[in-house]
Amino acid sequence: MITLKELTTIKELEQMELIEQGVWDMSPLPIHQTLTAIKNGGIIIGAFDDNKIIGFSYAFAGFKDGQTYLCSHMLGIEEDYRSKKIGEQMKQKQQEIAIRKGYKEIHWTYDPLETRNAYLNLTKLNGICSVYMENAYGEMQDGLNKGLPSDRFEIHWHIKSEHVSRKEIPDYLSAVALNKVSVSDNLPFITMFHNEQYKADVYSLEVPKDFQNVKSKNQALALEWRMSTRKIFQELFAAGYAAVHLIPGKYTAKYIFVKTDTLKLGGHK
Repeated sequence: MITLKELTTIKELEQMELIEQGVWDMSPLPIHQTLTAIKNGGIIIGAFDDNKIIGFSYAFAGFKDGQTYLCSHMLGIEEDYRSKKIGEQMKQKQQEIAIRKGYKEIHWTYDPLETRNAYLNLTKLNGICSVYMENAYGEMQDGLNKGLPSDRFEIHWHIKSEHVSRKEIPDYLSAVALNKVSVSDNLPFITMFHNEQYKADVYSLEVPKDFQNVKSKNQALALEWRMSTRKIFQELFAAGYAAVHLIPGKYTAKYIFVKTDTLKLGGHK
């Protein structure tokens, strides 16, 4: 049985280091840094199978443009425990603790072409994204990111809003498609992008469902996907749209975009 708990002691943070090394093959964060984050509004949650740690999420207090929020920086789960909704459970626990501590929003980043993360962040949690960050972390050398610009979506999770609590689903059946995709040798190829004035209520954009597979088999194709989608995402966000939903398919997954000002993002009265 998987249990979740907030990590607050040095001994508990030492356990977290094992997951950092296993998931990202990198040196772990210094404990003096994570401990200081906890003491100043941060939230670290561990996932345990009996007494063995198998995952964690790490967040610290953020402040920008006069707004305080929780910045959720890392979430890692051992490979054998993935696709078992543990990430979703950790985010829900994070939401619960964050509300108790007085936060209204949680922010974090993810690669928009990693659809497993997109499905969790948008479809399951009802986060939204209207911020695109080009090469956010520079040239990263870990196995998941090596070889491509580290572009990121910045998720804003309005944890006390109606949009999140009621889990509203957009009317994506009326979405205007912004691209078409063909499949050859089990790889998705971009065949066309619309030149759009961005006046529709809802848009959709297809991306590869398994981007790591594309990267491993055709690096040039992976780069084409990165640069082509970057342009469309940036245009959509500049026109006032937000990514709000992801629909997985066989070879691709479909992002859904709506006007940000149509979303119920304020807190309950």
